[in-house]
Amino acid sequence: MIITRSPLRISLGGGGTDLPSYSQEHGGFLIAAAIDRYVYITLNRRFVPRILLKYSQLEEVAELSEIRHPLFREALRLVAPEARALEITSMADIPAGTGLGSSGSFTTALLKALHALKKNLVHPHELAQQACQIELEILKEPIGKQDQYISAFGGITCFRFLPNGQVEAWPLKITQQTQHELEDHLLLFFTGYTRSAGDILKEQDARSRQNDSEMTANLHFVKQIGHDTQEALEKGDTWRLGELMNIHWERKKQRASQMSNERINHWYDLAMQNGAVGGKLIGAGGGGFLMFFCEERSRLRQAMADQGLQEVRFRFDFEGTKVLIQ
Repeated sequence: MIITRSPLRISLGGGGTDLPSYSQEHGGFLIAAAIDRYVYITLNRRFVPRILLKYSQLEEVAELSEIRHPLFREALRLVAPEARALEITSMADIPAGTGLGSSGSFTTALLKALHALKKNLVHPHELAQQACQIELEILKEPIGKQDQYISAFGGITCFRFLPNGQVEAWPLKITQQTQHELEDHLLLFFTGYTRSAGDILKEQDARSRQNDSEMTANLHFVKQIGHDTQEALEKGDTWRLGELMNIHWERKKQRASQMSNERINHWYDLAMQNGAVGGKLIGAGGGGFLMFFCEERSRLRQAMADQGLQEVRFRFDFEGTKVLIQ
């Protein structure tokens, strides 16, 4: 049996500039952090020459072409096209469609398990590249590269997305004290809404491809917020992160008509009245998790609990996608 896990993530600054429709023209930059909430893949050999897949549905097929789940199908085609007699199961700490990068985490965990089956050594860069190849090139999803790279690398990491398609990655240079302050003062609350990132990002992607000047200016501004976030955190100014998140959220809402709704706006305003310095919806928008940087944690937690929002507490993950059992 092989068991792999891949961390989910939060974005700290610059999110949205990783979409190829923008980065291939202007270059993208963002800071993301892997958290200790995971997607797990278990892979086991069977005694019958059929592939059994267990996720939110159940599939049993004789040929790869029969697999309905596109990520399972294309990952098997890429890494182990001859594979049969396998049982593969996926599980996750957090539901899909909540803005924490579960699709990228799923794909990197699955690829890692298949490489372990083949006894291949694979670098995080290669793992992320293969996940992006499947999701962006083969399946043509209108998404960015952030999720695949941060799940593969882990940590609190800076990413530069170059016009030639290459990605540079390096750790954010912060002290342990700053790390602990972030873990203590960043709070995640589930809105109860799930959505497809691709559906939300289609509007941004289409407008970027059409060289929409308003969208381009918005993403230029957000990329600068990413650089400002890096500067603030490397100086240990965590309060500034909260202020930048608030600025980012105001710009982010302008990128797509489905980015927010009245209830999300109400919760955001309530949080700002109860100890939050700033916040935003994590991921593409439209639902998922609200993240706030706050000083008055107890007050904010009570305000959100009174609204029925569930908190998910977390610490950072510095291991990235890994094999747990082989």
